[in-house]
Amino acid sequence: MNTFTKIVAPALIAALGLGAAAAPAQAQAYGQRHNAGRPTPVRNSNIRADIAGLNRAIDQATARRAISNREAVSLKRDALQVQRLYTQYARNGLTRSETQTLQNRVDRIHVALRAERRDRDNRRG
Repeated sequence: MNTFTKIVAPALIAALGLGAAAAPAQAQAYGQRHNAGRPTPVRNSNIRADIAGLNRAIDQATARRAISNREAVSLKRDALQVQRLYTQYARNGLTRSETQTLQNRVDRIHVALRAERRDRDNRRG
């Protein structure tokens, strides 16, 4: 009994202490990985600004007569679909993949707008 209290008990207490110290570090690492895809306000404001910039660019191209009204209506419809998708995603906050999806769609509309400005045929496509 005396050997138990002198050798085993301190070793047992030390092992429990190390295990308890490691648990918060593991929980913190899990939390960082788990929250990696969670929404951030920066992502939210950036994509919102990109969508607004897209609408402004379409309006400016129409005002300068670089694109026809028909082309503008079609591009505006595409931009409205992105806005609706943004609204749907933003209800629970934007994850990294949702932000990437929205950004890809905005970029595609920007490319289409550039193509419409350069074709000078006043019709979509």
